[in-house]
Amino acid sequence: MRGTRSDARRRRHNRVRKNIHGTAARPRLAVYRSNRYIYAQVIDDDSGRTLAAASSQEKKLRKQTLTVETASEVGKMVAARAGEAGIETVVFDRGGFPYHGRVKALADAARESGLKF
Repeated sequence: MRGTRSDARRRRHNRVRKNIHGTAARPRLAVYRSNRYIYAQVIDDDSGRTLAAASSQEKKLRKQTLTVETASEVGKMVAARAGEAGIETVVFDRGGFPYHGRVKALADAARESGLKF
């Protein structure tokens, strides 16, 4: 029996998460992309805390459709908030999504804004 596309993404994400773990020194930048929004969180997996977050649902981005430009804005916002929290380096977790398009745009914008990964 075949699963759905979301089941396949969850399997890919679990496979990636076996090897990626965020610590206090180098937290995990997790990305989730739905059809309508994109979310990014900087997570310390040791303590189970979210240290910084941004999404396209925030007030200044909510009216925009989800495009590469919107994803770039979210990447810049999460990098700025991580910088305010004193975070310079992260481990990138693409969440089982292909590193392409909006996910790649978010990652590139976060790198340009000062996050190292």
